[in-house]
Amino acid sequence: MPAIAVPHHRPLHIAVVTETFPPEVNGVARTIGTMVGELRRRGHRIELVRPRQGRDDDAARELGFEEVLGPGIPIPSYRELRLGLPAKRALAARWRRHRPDVVHVVTEGPLGWSAVAAARRLAIPVATDFHTNFHTYSRHYGFGMLAGAVARYLRALHNRAGCTMVPTAELRDELARAGFERLRVVGRGIDGRMFRPARRSPALRASWGCRGEEPVALYVGRIAPEKGLPLFVEAALAARMAEPSLRVVLVGDGPAAASLRVRHPEFVFAGMRFGEDLAGHYASGDLFLFPSETETFGNVTTEALASGLAVVAFDYAAARQYIRHGESGLLARAGDRDAFVAHAQTLAADAALRARVRAEAAEVGAGLSWERVVDDLEAVFHELVTHAGAGRPAVTARPGAENAPS
Repeated sequence: MPAIAVPHHRPLHIAVVTETFPPEVNGVARTIGTMVGELRRRGHRIELVRPRQGRDDDAARELGFEEVLGPGIPIPSYRELRLGLPAKRALAARWRRHRPDVVHVVTEGPLGWSAVAAARRLAIPVATDFHTNFHTYSRHYGFGMLAGAVARYLRALHNRAGCTMVPTAELRDELARAGFERLRVVGRGIDGRMFRPARRSPALRASWGCRGEEPVALYVGRIAPEKGLPLFVEAALAARMAEPSLRVVLVGDGPAAASLRVRHPEFVFAGMRFGEDLAGHYASGDLFLFPSETETFGNVTTEALASGLAVVAFDYAAARQYIRHGESGLLARAGDRDAFVAHAQTLAADAALRARVRAEAAEVGAGLSWERVVDDLEAVFHELVTHAGAGRPAVTARPGAENAPS
């Protein structure tokens, strides 16, 4: 990968600490993989600290990039991901020998806590990301009584950092009300070369049973309780009543997939898809029904927009940021299941409206850029480093001054 330094920022040694990274498949892994790739392209030196993903997982070492692998344990009910084990002493010893300019903690497990503690001990500036509503997820996996404790743990971890980066102003305000401090908005981008309407595949659509332009209602993501799959099913079935030719396709896998296949053999289950294959699945759909109410952002929403799909979602996170109701998608108020179902029926039944919304969605998606996002990320890192070097306090939140994603 060629290193191209950005002229107005000196290259940094950035230690990125994360429990998930490609080739693992989830929104956080894709986001961090893209950000790391762009930071490397700009000439920054990346030290990636993560749990070993499998027995045959070897640490990568290239010019300007080094992986540091540690032990991990599977996450209950999410066994495809692993929690890193505590490693404060090991990280502190390593960073005494090879001191990074800044530590960027992506995930909040024991490894992330250890990284924050080690960085603070060595007076290395540290930034954290808030990517996943673990305190909300706990209610979907039988641990609702722990939600308060999880929220307190997350707040304590993030408030020990110089700043916590969040993807939307909406989430910044929500976390501020919950006592989180030094919050900064750093948005998310989209790979417009990957996700675009031109990847629509008649052959793929034919494999789903489409003989022509029958509409396809699509779901992409983890097939799991926290994603609101019962509402997806309800909305998809209602859409089929409005337009009997509609096909229903789910891309992804998860703990709810097996039972869903048994209950709905008429749906197409495409399984896990990656890269251009995933992009082709997006572009070959027509409606994107996204019923989740547990997202911090929802990368699949922007991927669907860029692929030219008519999105139905709840009015929060990425959907609120990028969708104008009735123009680039249809939004339901939080918790309004009836409105969500009605919007799915409307788009299924009205081909002209669907075409207009899809065209507008593609235009919105084409305007998203990772380059601007990483500009903001770099700015936060350099501000932390500058303040640390001057002996000033860590980055302070500047309400309204952040560059929200555009």
